[in-house]
Amino acid sequence: MGFRVGLTYNVKSEVVLRPGDPPDLNAELDHEDTINHIEKAFRGNGHDVIRIGNARQLLEHRGKLEVDIVFNIAEGYEGRNRESQVPILLEMLRIPFVGADGLTLGLTLDKVLTKKVLIAEDIPTPRYFEVADQEKLWKTDLRYPLIVKLRCEGSSKGLSEKSLVNTPEELRRQVQWLGETYKRSSIFIEEFIEGKEFTVAIIGNEHPEAYPVVQIALDGQTDLGRKFFTFAYLRAGADYICPAPIPETLAKRMQDLALRTYQAVDCRDFGRVDFRVDRHGNPYVLEINPLPSLSTEDVFTFIAKTRGTTHYQTINRILDMALMRYGLLPRNETRVLSATPSR
Repeated sequence: MGFRVGLTYNVKSEVVLRPGDPPDLNAELDHEDTINHIEKAFRGNGHDVIRIGNARQLLEHRGKLEVDIVFNIAEGYEGRNRESQVPILLEMLRIPFVGADGLTLGLTLDKVLTKKVLIAEDIPTPRYFEVADQEKLWKTDLRYPLIVKLRCEGSSKGLSEKSLVNTPEELRRQVQWLGETYKRSSIFIEEFIEGKEFTVAIIGNEHPEAYPVVQIALDGQTDLGRKFFTFAYLRAGADYICPAPIPETLAKRMQDLALRTYQAVDCRDFGRVDFRVDRHGNPYVLEINPLPSLSTEDVFTFIAKTRGTTHYQTINRILDMALMRYGLLPRNETRVLSATPSR
């Protein structure tokens, strides 16, 4: 017997770009193809699927939702609590849902608060500085080059080649541009790690599993040096190499750090931890994403291939983790009925 699974999400068509808007304003929202893909995965595994939509549509459905659980990938609207909106509403409605709760999503979207947790847990991460007053930029003792980011955004939003700065003047100029373009008063600055970039996906709860390390290649290069993932690469695509061709000791080190990071912020069901590795082979955690993309072009697809499974099965495994967590499915039982979706 399958379950009635609700889907909460935001799609790119919800945000219509106006003249003067930055081109990456809707970068974090999903394509309709991703929602179709997830729905097919669940239907192919015997579940009924009810599309709910965004937070406002969830409110419109309150009291009328006949679902066993909600699979949430909604990014929300405006502010550092936007990813928390749907989970908090679902908690209020007492509806089980897949993924992290509102507290974890709010914490991890904020790069400054995430840094404080990482530092407290003795997890290696680049040194940072947060500035709300440009006149205090001179107080930073960070070493150049630096990378300038929006404090509470993901999906490389606000990142371009100009985000990497080498002088105080370049720093001041980029901080001012970000603040004016995105109407933000707080900007995040971090020491840039020259080297290579990796990511580690995790699925599970009591005994979460770190999947094989994935290496990011940009423009065909794996030794990135000063290259880094920007919005331009988000549109054009990057190459993912899985498993990463690196020493086993380094891979194990990143998997261990990913698990520690995942557990430090109370992630649930699934997540992804991003790394840079410097010229000396030292890994640094850049961020933890408890709401990672499930697009067919993203990391989870490549991880599935290394396991001899499909992306559909991976999505259903994530759902099973949540079903077991709520006691709706016996522990250590999976319900993968087929590798391909029903038509």
